[in-house]
Amino acid sequence: MTGLYYEQFEVGMEFTHSLTRTVTEMDNIMFCAMTHNPQPLHLDEEFAKGTEYGGRIVNSMFTLGLLVGVTVGDTTLGTTLGNLGMTEVRFANPVYHGDTLRAVTKVKSMRESKSRPTAGLIELEHFAFNQSDKEVAYCIRTALMQKRPA
Repeated sequence: MTGLYYEQFEVGMEFTHSLTRTVTEMDNIMFCAMTHNPQPLHLDEEFAKGTEYGGRIVNSMFTLGLLVGVTVGDTTLGTTLGNLGMTEVRFANPVYHGDTLRAVTKVKSMRESKSRPTAGLIELEHFAFNQSDKEVAYCIRTALMQKRPA
């Protein structure tokens, strides 16, 4: 287990995650198939060529999932009790097949749980950047975290 307990976090803490990922055409196609998303921007090259993107773009929900996923090992692996929500989700730039993404996490806020004495809530700001250092995704994730066992 590499995740941190509630007490190990501090507001302002920043994680530059070493895990990176090159997004493939297969990632995009399989994700669209698994989620029943037939959007031609993701699946139809001829259609997408005629858009402002000039070709297919990666499904933004895949991008969001990947962003959160690559942060887990450094932050919440084995110590989270669950995600309570994600807010302020944005996608500043499209992701294309072949883009390599990296992530940064900042601890935005913390508070004790009102209903669970063995847990606390942490707001994590997650940022994803492509190989050109352009932001491609952002969200604030609220995680219910275990406190260190007594």
